Amino acid sequence: MLDNLKTSLRAAIKKIVSSSGVDEELIKELSKDVQRALLQSDVNVRLVLEITKKLEERSLNETPPPGLSRKDHIIKILYDELARLLGNETEFSFKPGRMNKILMVGIQGSGKTTMTAKLAKFLIKQGYKVAVIGADAFRPGALVQLKTMCEKANVEVFGEENNKDSPQIVKNGLKHFENSNLDIVLIDTAGRHKEEKDLLDEMKQINKVADPDLVLLIIDGTIGQQCFNQADAFHKTVQVGGIIITKLDSSAKGGGAIAASAATGAQIMYIGTGERIDDLEQFSPTRFVGRILGMGDVKAVLDLAKRLESEADDVRLKRISSGKMNMEDFFYQLEEVSKVGSLRGFLDNMPGLSGMVKDDQLEQMEGRVEKWRYIIQSMTKEEKADPDLLNSSRIKRIARGSGWPEHEVKELLKNYKNSKNMMKASKGRQMQGVLRRMGLG
Repeated sequence: MLDNLKTSLRAAIKKIVSSSGVDEELIKELSKDVQRALLQSDVNVRLVLEITKKLEERSLNETPPPGLSRKDHIIKILYDELARLLGNETEFSFKPGRMNKILMVGIQGSGKTTMTAKLAKFLIKQGYKVAVIGADAFRPGALVQLKTMCEKANVEVFGEENNKDSPQIVKNGLKHFENSNLDIVLIDTAGRHKEEKDLLDEMKQINKVADPDLVLLIIDGTIGQQCFNQADAFHKTVQVGGIIITKLDSSAKGGGAIAASAATGAQIMYIGTGERIDDLEQFSPTRFVGRILGMGDVKAVLDLAKRLESEADDVRLKRISSGKMNMEDFFYQLEEVSKVGSLRGFLDNMPGLSGMVKDDQLEQMEGRVEKWRYIIQSMTKEEKADPDLLNSSRIKRIARGSGWPEHEVKELLKNYKNSKNMMKASKGRQMQGVLRRMGLG
């Protein structure tokens, strides 16, 4: 998804990470790189200038919080500003104990009928009881298409093939489902045609009959920043509560579509990422930006930094930060990283590091961490407290107990000592030091 934007922004981040220092010139260069990447992805010029101005101002004036280097802080600022551009986190709250009605609207060809079936499947997987009303009485074959797709998700569809009165179909459909103990009913409507005024009047009538809890506007992501005008027009006709953007999987204009839609004030709630019925996901600006930048969700990394900085065990923290940590402290660091998830997930979350470690290297690193756990667990309490006790006979015993060769035990000791020395030099405060705490620095 949005491969060109991914590549350009990650290249900009790599330039920051690999630089010897951060100065005004480097920040302005980053700003230009980001501008170029967003403009190529069809994001509105005004929005691009706004975000890059904010990026420059914050990068030059803000002091990094404890636990973040200046480089990492600049990358986090970029992450924050891109996420802000794409709107707020939104999740519609379905009211329990009643039938929630969702009206699906959009322009002809936007993928509305397909998206109705996808959303039905998505909601069923979340545990809701869902049904669909096919009220597109204009497009030939619309009801057949809807029923065919919904069959894959085992969703009942109400429709009247020969009835051209869409508001009446909606009324009949709601009556049909009123005693079905459903959580949600999705209502598929006709897309725009030449008689646009007729469509808008029909939408108003359907809206009145349905009295929906949520109106979702489906927009084709390939049209880029033109999405703004579409969303704005529909918003003035019915109260659009959320937006679904389709066809993001192959669109170079996807960034423009998302930014333009968010600018209307109606939040993007879902995005279509492929052709299959399962290719729909709930939209999260922070998660989406994290994926684009190769950072995952930066929150996991910041949470880890916070835990390491505010660890209640002051004695342990002082030992670690002064470079006097023992093997128990080293094991503690490994366990802290495991709370974020796998090492692969950890690096995906780490600002500036995602994509810079090759898959085969990452597998080796993950395997090494797993070995270290077994080896450390095979040590006595005294050996963990003072690894200097480990002579050749003790190393042989630990190797036998852990099931790993002696050279693996020696490799652990080597990395432990390197980590200890590096921690002493860095005072344990840089985010980049987290890897060193794992002995991977």
